[in-house]
Amino acid sequence: MTTSTESARQGAQPAMHTPPVVSAQAWEAAREQLLVKEKVHTRARDALAAERRRMPWMAVDKAYAFDGPQGKRSLLDLFDGRRQLIVYRAFFEPGVFGWPDHACRGCSMVADQVADVAHLNARDTTLVFVSRAPQADIARLKARMGWKMPWFTVTDSFDADFGVDEWHGTNVFFRDGDRVFRTYFIKSRGDEQMGGTWNYLDITPLGRQELWEDSPEGYPQTPTYKWWNWHDSYAEGAAPDKKWVEVSDAGEKAFRDESTSAKP
Repeated sequence: MTTSTESARQGAQPAMHTPPVVSAQAWEAAREQLLVKEKVHTRARDALAAERRRMPWMAVDKAYAFDGPQGKRSLLDLFDGRRQLIVYRAFFEPGVFGWPDHACRGCSMVADQVADVAHLNARDTTLVFVSRAPQADIARLKARMGWKMPWFTVTDSFDADFGVDEWHGTNVFFRDGDRVFRTYFIKSRGDEQMGGTWNYLDITPLGRQELWEDSPEGYPQTPTYKWWNWHDSYAEGAAPDKKWVEVSDAGEKAFRDESTSAKP
């Protein structure tokens, strides 16, 4: 099927060659056919996340220093007491297109997509952004753009040492007491998917920490869905809400029943 648009009529663009228009039954059949491939993709993504959880770790022995709203901070401080740390190096410094009013447009799109960090915090995970811009510029930018994530200033070779001396990239670290380990790194197009809670957790060594995940023995795992909460209602050490447990259990049963009935 070919459709004409206003721009095509004006000669600016060729006409779009769109897919055929079909009946509701044919459309549903096509959707079900594609869904088979999408489920394969989902399972492959889960398997890849499981493989990440088994990647070797690299000890971080060098001391790094950052400037923050409350002064100097070490890499260990950036964990904020949690075991996992995700560090996104955003390109915001003198010389970047848009400086000093804006950070890199790509990095800004990533920042716009970051979900409320309370969900990550509930999984023992801290997310921070770092840049070479001074704190005064970072504070002004965050206020202008409405960003809430912690954002620190790189003061040494941290970005160069971890593969992001220019542009952007995401490093993941794990804390065992006072020891810090680098566990994962992603950059370039790999950063496009970042921002959502699930994608962040899937690149951490502990993962989503739910029972269905394929994780190494001894890794923390809790019942699926039960830890979920409104971002302003997490309470450390609190048991899952009983009503939510009932609702999520009913949802799981419905999913299982639907999956069973769909099998030939």
